[in-house]
Amino acid sequence: MATVSSGPVWLQGPIAGISPYLQHVAHALIECRNDVRGLLNSRGADAVWARPRGAASVGFHVRHSMGSLDRLFTYARGEALTEAQLATLANEKSMDASTATPEQLMDDFAAAIERALQQLRETPESALLDGREVGRAKLPSTVLGLLSHGAEHTYRHIGQAATTAKVVG
Repeated sequence: MATVSSGPVWLQGPIAGISPYLQHVAHALIECRNDVRGLLNSRGADAVWARPRGAASVGFHVRHSMGSLDRLFTYARGEALTEAQLATLANEKSMDASTATPEQLMDDFAAAIERALQQLRETPESALLDGREVGRAKLPSTVLGLLSHGAEHTYRHIGQAATTAKVVG
């Protein structure tokens, strides 16, 4: 892990075993894991799944972040999505308190981040600019583009979760 234990993750030093070219991805994902822990640690299920004024819930943003990260990192490996991943995508909008407790969400999110960090450790620098296709339309990207977007997308949704949590109270 990082060499310093306080302050923003990106100022704590390099993450062991991860290419310098992917440190920004690792730092963002670890920051998200820390934020989710803080968001969910003391909230009940009602607060986590509340939809103030119809907005997406904290739970939705956390669960969607996991699914999106998994899908984007799958494309980065050059693989197609599985039926299970497609089913997860289809079910993301219908999630509610019966889907997961705050503790389950926290544990699931931490596990998703750990899987992503492991993939970063296993990604060779020589593959970062390799072309990849995204989705049924086979839109062009690269390994680096997909890994970076996975972190950016996760960070954006966890930020939205934090805002929703403040609104819910």
